[in-house]
Amino acid sequence: MTTQLLEALYMPGMALPNDDSYYKQLLRNQDFDSIAPQVYHLLKERDKLGEIPGFFYQYLKKQYLQTLQLNLFVKHQTNLLLNQFEDNKIEVVPLKGVFFAETYFGNLGARRTSDIDLLIKEQNLEEAVKMVKNLGFTTEEERIPGHFHCSYSKQLPGSEIPLVVELHWDLLKESTANFSIHDFWRAATQHGHSDFIKELSASHEFYMITLHGWRHNLDSLKYFMDIIQLIHCLKEEIDFEQLVAIAETHKTRRRIVRTLTTVYQEFPFLDKIKPFPYKSGKHYLNLSVKKDGSRFYKKYADYIDYQYFSYDTPSHILNEVIETIFPGKK
Repeated sequence: MTTQLLEALYMPGMALPNDDSYYKQLLRNQDFDSIAPQVYHLLKERDKLGEIPGFFYQYLKKQYLQTLQLNLFVKHQTNLLLNQFEDNKIEVVPLKGVFFAETYFGNLGARRTSDIDLLIKEQNLEEAVKMVKNLGFTTEEERIPGHFHCSYSKQLPGSEIPLVVELHWDLLKESTANFSIHDFWRAATQHGHSDFIKELSASHEFYMITLHGWRHNLDSLKYFMDIIQLIHCLKEEIDFEQLVAIAETHKTRRRIVRTLTTVYQEFPFLDKIKPFPYKSGKHYLNLSVKKDGSRFYKKYADYIDYQYFSYDTPSHILNEVIETIFPGKK
């Protein structure tokens, strides 16, 4: 349903849908909220806000302004944290979040951010936790054995939802990949004039966002939009051959190919921007499929396939099965 709108926004010369019923149907999909701010920003950037129905414009504007207000607060909190790392001479990489929105989405209000994700080196974890707690993030979530991050939160005045900081020292579980986070650190560059605040390279940013989409099984439009936007922004810097070669080394090839295959199946216009030559022949569940008949069961078959057969080696599959049966044990 969203393909026609997004194709018109990302492909020059494509006309927007002109049927009010199309936009009303979009609004019936609650998940559309997750990409509404970016749709508003793209329409404004392309001077097309006047080409959509008034009710749809008002909805998009409201979503954008709410996102901008939230992200301004999150950015302030993020900067406080990053300044602590800079002052204490500890390297840190902001993941996703407000910097991702500004760098790749073109506007602070274009991508909703609900928490703060920071990549640190594992040897700096204890110091990082102290800095996070010093800024009021004192509620610690129970750590999951074998995982690669820990979470701290603080309650916000007037809000039932706390603000969460996740400290990551890796991006994947060791038991399901031969992943090397050291490669990411070596290729990271300085952020602005900072000495210790870093940015991922463009290729690693795309790799990380693709893995992030896989980890959530692309269960929301926002994960599709993240990948689409990066392909749009980085098409000249993304080398699919190199990406898949690195994924083969890390034993993440199936995850990468599965995720990008699904995105390209749902949004075929991406082939006109940058073809993905490694598509799997398998067709994954379409976003528009409803819970009826055999297609309902296919949804669960796809989930099982994602949960246990996205791994490159039998040992990684076995490890995941064991962790499902015996959570928290190797």
